[in-house]
Amino acid sequence: MNCEKIKESVSIRTILESFNLLPAKENRKTAFYFALDREEKIPSLSVDFVKNKAFDFGTGKSYDVISIVQQINKCSVSDALKYLQKFDFSASEKERVTEIDHSKNFDIIQVGNVRHPALIQYLKCRKVFDQRHLVKEIVYRLDGRKFFGIGFLNDSGGYEIRNKYTKICLGHKDVTWIKNGCNTNNEVIIFEGFFDYLTYRMIEKEENSIPDHLILNSTAMLFKVKDKLKAYHKISLFLDNDRNGKASKKMIQNDHDNVEDCSLFYIDFKDLNEWFCNFNEKL
Repeated sequence: MNCEKIKESVSIRTILESFNLLPAKENRKTAFYFALDREEKIPSLSVDFVKNKAFDFGTGKSYDVISIVQQINKCSVSDALKYLQKFDFSASEKERVTEIDHSKNFDIIQVGNVRHPALIQYLKCRKVFDQRHLVKEIVYRLDGRKFFGIGFLNDSGGYEIRNKYTKICLGHKDVTWIKNGCNTNNEVIIFEGFFDYLTYRMIEKEENSIPDHLILNSTAMLFKVKDKLKAYHKISLFLDNDRNGKASKKMIQNDHDNVEDCSLFYIDFKDLNEWFCNFNEKL
């Protein structure tokens, strides 16, 4: 794969997350990170997720995914390309994941219980059909075309949308807190995606679970909850066993003392849901 293809294929957000770098401020198109080469109190590295480039207002330098690896690792172009080869381009292409862009027009047409046969089959495929009351069937229009998917509400009123072919967010990206007023032990359980939360509900079979639950909906949202996590005496992590999940786990473990890494339970699988699906197929 040549340099230009890599610049187009690899997300600059993914590269920054691989170095445990998360945004200090962000919206859907852009974000501000702290500088790569110096300490600062006000973040000055502007990242444009649409153009897949970054600009340092402090130095006037521009970066693409190759040069940003060069800057962080202090290495040559060839060494940067070797680093970027670790990313599985083919897997990302196979997922057929769609990123939503606020420049596109969307309308939510209908929100209701999950009834469409394709969505019912999708939930059954993911082994979480019994938790369908925790999600919605969303019918929406995007750039004039009509779609539908499983919807999970976040704290900004946006919907995380999933179906067999699509992974998008309609509206503002945010986390989802599910709080229990009787959380006397002051515990929180953190999930990366809502399918892992639904899976946990399948395993626990307990409607009135004592701990609070936090669904990040993306590891990039961790910066929004870092201060709130300080209020908890115990944190249990059900994050993915990939680069982003491990980076987020390390950041939380560095900031807090009583952290339980539950990903060890499904260490040979990408996430809790993948393990659960595999486990149930063998029964």
